[in-house]
Amino acid sequence: MNTPAKILVVDDTPRNVKLLADLLAVKGYDVVTALSGREALVRVEADQPDLILLDVVMPEMSGYEACRKIRDNPATAMLPVVMVTALDPSEERVKGIEAGADDFLTKPINQAELLARVKSLLRIKELHDTVQAQAGELAGWNKALQQRVEEQVNQLERLDRLKRFFSPQLAELIVTGGAEDPLKTHRREVTVVFLDLRGFTAFAETAEPEEVMGVLREYHAAMGKLILQHEGTLERFTGDGMMIFFNDPVPVANPAERAIRMALEMRQSVAELTVKWRKLGYELDFGIGIAQGYATIGGIGFEGRWDYGAIGTVTNLASRLCGEAKPGQILVSQRLLGTVEELVEVESAGELTLKGFHRPITAHNILGLKY
Repeated sequence: MNTPAKILVVDDTPRNVKLLADLLAVKGYDVVTALSGREALVRVEADQPDLILLDVVMPEMSGYEACRKIRDNPATAMLPVVMVTALDPSEERVKGIEAGADDFLTKPINQAELLARVKSLLRIKELHDTVQAQAGELAGWNKALQQRVEEQVNQLERLDRLKRFFSPQLAELIVTGGAEDPLKTHRREVTVVFLDLRGFTAFAETAEPEEVMGVLREYHAAMGKLILQHEGTLERFTGDGMMIFFNDPVPVANPAERAIRMALEMRQSVAELTVKWRKLGYELDFGIGIAQGYATIGGIGFEGRWDYGAIGTVTNLASRLCGEAKPGQILVSQRLLGTVEELVEVESAGELTLKGFHRPITAHNILGLKY
């Protein structure tokens, strides 16, 4: 049930107070009373009425004075006030409006008119309260939205800083808490890609440092774009060498296929760069090694400086295959080829004797895609 509206009746004549109070109570209103202007101000603060019927002529403080004080208080500035008087209506109405009254009734009170005006003003009060409540809710929503935007901005700033050290996928997990502990050591099957420039050591020994840095910037920018495009995790880069793996920290569909497609696009991209480099006298080329298998992965480093690394035979194999790759070759292990052989055209690279491996490793060179 709705709480009945509360009306404060103020008059220095107890008989008048009782008459109005009884009339309003019969209609279901909650009525409180005061016998003076000063008492009315105390009641307004204590009882928080929805409307005031305020007599004009009272000792010590007139109804007009009381009305002005009510209007001066921001908490009651919009509280409906009806002035009640037996004086000349035309003259008193102007004074009442100047004092801030909302309406005016003359004595003797016409009951029907009183109830109609009370009902009308309470409806306006209810609408005003609704607007105020909605404004409060809107202010709360705006504050919450502002806090959320600030949190997201801070999160983006943290993410941007983390991306300087970790892959975008890992940085996202760290910032959003998408994993229990993304740096915790774990084991997972991954596809590992190693790549480097052929002839870079000799080039770096003879070229000016500015030329070397210029080549590396172009090379890293081109490779980095493709790594992000294919959702690879850049484990590290050392000069011209890079190690990327797929399927961690975020599992992806067809990691071996992603690695192959990325490697082919990298080969094409470097081929375009080498045309420019050779015009400048830089004899550089490109080789890639790819392997698939299980690796132990997690945070490697110390407090204040962490890298996200993968350790295992699969990383060593990809690195050794990269070292054996001739300019333009993409050498892959037999295990990896078994997962993508319907996708690619290959040629045998024979059995390779690789450092750290007791048995020869069967390798294949990726020529291109079948479709």
